[in-house]
Amino acid sequence: MNHAVPDGIVTPAIMIDVDVLDRNIQRMASSMLSRALRLRPHVKTHKTLEIAAKQLAAGAVGLTVATIGEAEVFAAGGATDIFIAYPLWVEAHHAERLRKLARTCSIAVGTDSAESATAMGRQLGADARSIDVLIEVDSGHHRSGVLPGEVVDVARAAAASGLNIAGVFTFPGHSYKPGMPRDAAGNENEALGRASAALEHAGFEVRTISGGSTPTALLDAETLATELRPGVYVFGDAQQLELERCTWNDIALTVAATVVSRHESDGGNVRRVVVDAGSKILGSDRPDWATGYGRLPEYREARITALSEHHATVVWPDSEELPALGTRLRLIPNHVCLAMNLVDEVTVVREGAVVDTWKVAARGRNN
Repeated sequence: MNHAVPDGIVTPAIMIDVDVLDRNIQRMASSMLSRALRLRPHVKTHKTLEIAAKQLAAGAVGLTVATIGEAEVFAAGGATDIFIAYPLWVEAHHAERLRKLARTCSIAVGTDSAESATAMGRQLGADARSIDVLIEVDSGHHRSGVLPGEVVDVARAAAASGLNIAGVFTFPGHSYKPGMPRDAAGNENEALGRASAALEHAGFEVRTISGGSTPTALLDAETLATELRPGVYVFGDAQQLELERCTWNDIALTVAATVVSRHESDGGNVRRVVVDAGSKILGSDRPDWATGYGRLPEYREARITALSEHHATVVWPDSEELPALGTRLRLIPNHVCLAMNLVDEVTVVREGAVVDTWKVAARGRNN
């Protein structure tokens, strides 16, 4: 991989190395195929039609999205099988949008309570059968989702409201901590197994058992899931690096930035540079275990220690020469999903040259 920031790029800018991207997409697709698992990638990570098309061409059975708005963008872009993987509270305007989606593609949504399932069925009315519902199970992340033993009550309410019960899903979000991916995968498998068994015992057909996250998707752990929904794997990011769930060579997305200020350690100063990329392009996520707000692929001991809106402070290692003013550097965001939602378009590069520009089509589609 050529590490230079190509001439002509005005910083700050998000760059995607298309060769690394393609390799990441193919590796995940091949892993799913070898384990007879369906791949339904979460496209909230990239929000671009071009990357979704690559994932589908590589064998993904459909797409996962976060919102109805994202579903509308990708359906308009040609996707025919979409899962909105969060519990929805459906009001009249949501129901109308879901009806329109169901006319053009297969659409499934999440729910995690009898009340929300009943409200969804009431709002959809005679069109309820056109929407599949998956019940979310809490497998240890403790965000949304019911306990495995509670899925039957939700399923009965959904069925009574005219909805199709397709199965169960979970998000093992606690895999995003050091040392936790394998334990989280085990928690996921247990929760999905208990929930699907409870539904089948109650007389429901379980067609889909959906799980997965980027930290767990490539593990060789046993799984009862029929499909997985990783998202970040297409790009990698600083979190995945520090969790040891990707390598430096797997990083497809970086932010091009320019050194605008530099300071040696004389007089007690911290040895550092300041670049022209801040929280409004890198995002501001920093888990309590992370070593900074991002990493630099060419300077692996450097750390982004502070963010302003338009600038980042990078503490520089003593073992490396402090870069001159005007030097162009590549930064790896902690969390690429945030970074992609902060720009209108991204620059596509191959072997150090700009080859395309992609629109972030679903940017801002938050409802």
